[in-house]
Amino acid sequence: MRISLVRFSCILYSAFGLLVAPSSTARAANSRASSDILATLRHSHPRLYLLDSDLPQVKKAIAVDPVIKEWYDEPEGEAEKMLTEPPAEYKLIGPRLLSQSRAALRRISTLAGLYRLDGDRRKAERARRELLAISAFSDWHPPHFLDTAEMTHAAAIGYDWLYRFLPSHDRAVVRRAIVEKGLSAGLKVYASGGRWTKTEFNWNQVCNGGLALGALAVADKEPTIAREVLEATRASVPLAMASFGPDGGWAEGPGYWDYATAYNTFYLAALETSLGTDFGFTKMRGFAEAGLFRIHTTGPLGLTFNYADSRPHAGPAPQMFWLAKEFAQPVYAWSERRIIDNHPTIFHVIWAARIADWLKGNANGASSLDTHLPLDAFFHGVNVATFRSGWDDSNAFYLAFKAGDNKADHSHLDLGTFVFDALGKRWALDLGPDNYDLPEYFRELRFTYYRLRTEGHNTLTIGGENQNSDAKAPIVGFLSTPDRAFAVADLTEAYAPRGRKVRRGVALLHRNEVLVEDEIEAGDPIDLIWNFHTPANVELDGGRAILSLEGKQLEARILSPELARFEVIPADPPPPQAQQPDVHNLVIRLPASKQVSIAVVLAPPGKFETSEIEPLDAWVAAANAH
Repeated sequence: MRISLVRFSCILYSAFGLLVAPSSTARAANSRASSDILATLRHSHPRLYLLDSDLPQVKKAIAVDPVIKEWYDEPEGEAEKMLTEPPAEYKLIGPRLLSQSRAALRRISTLAGLYRLDGDRRKAERARRELLAISAFSDWHPPHFLDTAEMTHAAAIGYDWLYRFLPSHDRAVVRRAIVEKGLSAGLKVYASGGRWTKTEFNWNQVCNGGLALGALAVADKEPTIAREVLEATRASVPLAMASFGPDGGWAEGPGYWDYATAYNTFYLAALETSLGTDFGFTKMRGFAEAGLFRIHTTGPLGLTFNYADSRPHAGPAPQMFWLAKEFAQPVYAWSERRIIDNHPTIFHVIWAARIADWLKGNANGASSLDTHLPLDAFFHGVNVATFRSGWDDSNAFYLAFKAGDNKADHSHLDLGTFVFDALGKRWALDLGPDNYDLPEYFRELRFTYYRLRTEGHNTLTIGGENQNSDAKAPIVGFLSTPDRAFAVADLTEAYAPRGRKVRRGVALLHRNEVLVEDEIEAGDPIDLIWNFHTPANVELDGGRAILSLEGKQLEARILSPELARFEVIPADPPPPQAQQPDVHNLVIRLPASKQVSIAVVLAPPGKFETSEIEPLDAWVAAANAH
């Protein structure tokens, strides 16, 4: 079995080699599979992420940098609460143990990390209790392997960071749990060709990453199984990393970008500190640009373009500090310092502190993003475009638009949707995911739920039906100039066969006005609805609508068709689906027609400059001319 699994890792890599063709470095690294992957293993502990030699630098940064000190104080306060919390229990929520895995990971990494920085043995002892509790579980719930992966990560950090604190008996207990409940369970999945070993999205990085961390933690005592796991991860991880190509975008949306890049970073960072190599994976096409996707898909309010099963608030992403130094991109760190909320993790402290001196030496440390980043971005790999009027202004206009692939993991049927921020408010929003425990949420009933259906997004509904679930939509035109920035998407495949040609263009004009233009051609007459989900109160006046939100106002005007009128309809589906009574769907409902053009412009009242429209062919021609 052990020999066959090593062969499996090589076969898996070869079978999917075309997926990682952009990275000759990664292919060359794996061709050395016959050499001992543990030949350069650091035998001393700790070896994961933070070496003892790094501690003086981290402590210095905490002492002299008030921002990092503030981040350090936050987990310090959490740790005091953790001291009195009961350890994790084997308790499923729906089909998952994941909440317990994450609770254990948060407690162990926080308590053990702080112990290494302040020597407080209370924290080490409480982390030890957590470690022994999860080690006593009957298993780490491999049917939902994310649970196993994150629990293996928790145990690996505790075992490694507390190695000298733990009595030898406790080390043996935790080590046995990592091997039996984590690594052995993972090898069974590799041997059977389980889905996550071959997928191109977040499950790959999380499951491979968690297992690799467990393997690296125990590799000096359990080298045989550690080698097998590490070889298997080396074969599998590039399949998902290829999804960052060519320019760093992520098809699962910003929320799962965070999950995927976090574990990708955990994996690579641990390889570097434990083995002194990352097998060339950081050179894979698109990964160096992944941080730009987070930056551009986060608007001026700290809200993301939360398509797919993503939530709107940009949570903390400490991996941005690791990526900043790895790819010499200080803008990643500056951005993260701007948007981090009040929930920094121990990894913010560790990775930000380790690059604090380097960051200060690069363009004034907390430099303005305006001088370093373009206002607009187009991520070709995932067909997402974003536009804004400025970086350091909470009142800035921000427009984010997607075409893409309805088959991508976690996708909704939302090709052509957008979000829009201005004047310090989000006017057009994405409702985000519904409850994952709804019946068949990830299977047959997925696209019966309002938040995932086409009608639940800011796009077109034709004939009251969903978009085709296997449709792709490319962005066929993109332009970024100071006065006119836009993207045009070909949505035809989403609405075929009823729609023979369907295109949508969105534009940010003069940096203070948004235009949404649609062109639809059909073989037979079709009826359609133009959808715009907003938290604003809406006052209708025929082809005009005044949107009011917390003292701010925005006006929407229909430029085409001339006689079209706005309506407001509820956005609440039947329970137990999520309810959003404060959200209104501002719609344009058009009668059956074979050909129609819709144009809507949005701007603050009295600030309109656009009254005429051009056909989308002219947009595409202008984009091509540039």
